Amino acid sequence: MPVSQPPSPLRAPIRRRSGAWPSFLVILTALVLGPGTAHGQAFDLADFFRYSTASVEALRPDGSLMLLSLTAMEDRLGIDNYRFGDPTYTAPVQSRVLLVDVVSGEEHRLFPGPVQLQRAVWSPQGDRLAVLVREPAASEGPEPPFQIRVFDLSGGTVAPIPHHRVVGLPAHRVLTGDTQLRWTADGSRLLFDARTREWKEAARERFLEEVHGPIVVRSSEDPFLSWEEVRRQGLERGILAWDPEAEAGHQGGTSGGDAVIVRDHEAIGSWQPLPDGRLRVHVDITEETDYDRILGRDDRVQVETLDGAEPRVIIPNDRGLSARWSGDGTAWTWSTDGELRFQSVEMDEARVLAGDANEGDDESDPTPRFSPERLSWDGSLLLATTDDGYWIFRTDSGDRTRILELDPDDDDAPRWSVAAWDHSARDLYLLEAARSEWLWALHRVDPTSGERTELMRGDRRVAGLEISEDGETLVFTTIGTDGLPRLMASNRNLQTPRTLGPDPNPWLAERALGEVELMRYLDADGEELFGIVHLPPGFRDDGPYPTVFILYESFFNPSFNTQARLLNAHGYVVVQPSVNLVQGQPGEGWLKGVTAAANQLIERGITDPDRMGIQGVSYGGYAVNLLVAQTPRFAAAINISGKTNMVSFYTDSPRLGTRNTHAPERSQDRIGGTLWEMPQRYLDHSAVMVADRIRTPLLLLTGQQDHNVTERTTSEMFYALRRLGRTVEWVSYIDGGHGMPRSTRAEAEDYLTRILDWYERHMPEPDPAIPTD
Repeated sequence: MPVSQPPSPLRAPIRRRSGAWPSFLVILTALVLGPGTAHGQAFDLADFFRYSTASVEALRPDGSLMLLSLTAMEDRLGIDNYRFGDPTYTAPVQSRVLLVDVVSGEEHRLFPGPVQLQRAVWSPQGDRLAVLVREPAASEGPEPPFQIRVFDLSGGTVAPIPHHRVVGLPAHRVLTGDTQLRWTADGSRLLFDARTREWKEAARERFLEEVHGPIVVRSSEDPFLSWEEVRRQGLERGILAWDPEAEAGHQGGTSGGDAVIVRDHEAIGSWQPLPDGRLRVHVDITEETDYDRILGRDDRVQVETLDGAEPRVIIPNDRGLSARWSGDGTAWTWSTDGELRFQSVEMDEARVLAGDANEGDDESDPTPRFSPERLSWDGSLLLATTDDGYWIFRTDSGDRTRILELDPDDDDAPRWSVAAWDHSARDLYLLEAARSEWLWALHRVDPTSGERTELMRGDRRVAGLEISEDGETLVFTTIGTDGLPRLMASNRNLQTPRTLGPDPNPWLAERALGEVELMRYLDADGEELFGIVHLPPGFRDDGPYPTVFILYESFFNPSFNTQARLLNAHGYVVVQPSVNLVQGQPGEGWLKGVTAAANQLIERGITDPDRMGIQGVSYGGYAVNLLVAQTPRFAAAINISGKTNMVSFYTDSPRLGTRNTHAPERSQDRIGGTLWEMPQRYLDHSAVMVADRIRTPLLLLTGQQDHNVTERTTSEMFYALRRLGRTVEWVSYIDGGHGMPRSTRAEAEDYLTRILDWYERHMPEPDPAIPTD
């Protein structure tokens, strides 16, 4: 049963499988049983492609029905990577789409077969469901167009395939994969954005001009980088309205009549209907390429009516404003210069909620610095955080109450985050996560009193929590330590949990899957780190195993990693080690962290020190290069779409605008300055500059159409190592993009097979010992 607790402190002791568990976990354990670990068929290539994930696309306002999609890796193939950056292109993804009764669990097909579902939204009354879809393309022929279909679900029962109408478009208007759907607050009209056919032709022509020329001129006098100019065409759109009561048009009984244009074409970043029938529109006013933000954009935010009256500007320029908006779109909050501010569309000036000059008695009692976390649906309450707790503000008065006390000096204290907040602002759901073990808890907090109710605690993590509008129905996913997710529904007390929807992967019960563990270790600097260890099926402690380390940054929460499972099936222990990346010298982190994790596994008798491999994708591939340039400990290494030269990469990847300069200067690459300010750091993090130190056989896997990390930077390592006479192999997938090639299944299978073959070739079983007298 849920347990009520006082508002603070909310810290619970960290323990695992001890004491009385809430009844929820007992029921959940009975409902969700993981597959056996030692018996069954091996997880193979076919399983890799058919492993499916379930996603809740839309929950009916009353919580009685949800739209569910099931998508496998196989369904994500067929990408045309040549069109990366084309604003008229949407990569194909096919899903099986179901309507699921949240109470009874009954399932109903919404379409006879798989479709590409881009968007889904219920009307406020829950009697209609609008979806943006595209039918699968034929083997030959042009791409099918996107359609908006509106399903009538006003009856008491759901037909096998509910009746629907297709929203008609005015002449010369087209839908694209990023079209947004919104109902007005009274449900009388469906609003959506669309482009003109002329736009589609011009945008496609501009893209082809940049790719094929035949002559392309780029100048410093242009306000935007050329590829940013191409991308920005995608902002151009108009807004249309469709009346669900309109008579059927020329398309017969399935047509819902034509929509009407309510807002002219303009560069629009985002938009949202407000409860009073007006629109909040973010109009792009960017004047030039922004080197301080990746794909940075400046917007003017204004409130408009649908009758074309003069708009009211509420934010002249949102540059530097990281606003958090209320769910109904009428209010926003932000922090600046130490002040926490709030404003609504009806207010002429912002209200300072905390941090103004009049707050705080003296320097010995400084005002805490608040960061806005989330506004309630109507903007009446604000959840804000400080180093020492979570706070609820009344936005009309600035009165605040601390609902969660934190100790910033306690490194063992659990982490807290917001899971959801219901429409009425009655129930705030917080997630608690232990720092050193797989232990999670879900809490419900009364924002006004601060009273907390612990709803569940155990080794299953809650994700994707959605709440019906009356707050009585919860739909969420729980993820076990084996990484397998399960969709669940319950009342607000979690007293009646039940599984929802079909099992996406019932065949997994027949597969032999190993256990997954959390490991703790100290890196070379004594920093405590964690990693995830995937053990092969039938693992025994009677001898060391070949081990593959998958590199990136930090790993903690378990997930079902299909590539790890595939490697497990071939007898490898797979480890995802965390590293501590230091600003200015991030490259040292992998040497200090990955080797420390390896040492511990060797000492435990799990890992064979002579049969260790490493691999990584993108930033992880970059890490592979740096690591093998610093140590010869690994028998095999695989760099997948990872850069090798920070100097040449600095001005590469033009289709991503300023990403490659921003990453080392301000974000992921952590160099901390420009190439001209810190040239030595760029050289220090360019593995190709010290390729002569590399002794580990290195496999390079790239896509020729990778416009994220172009294969040119990876190929530099191939030519360097070949010149040095080292063992290296470069596989270029001509139609491939970033990471695993997804243009065809044949290429994806080749990619996975080559990874397995590389480890088998360079990490073979040792020869049996020859007995001696």
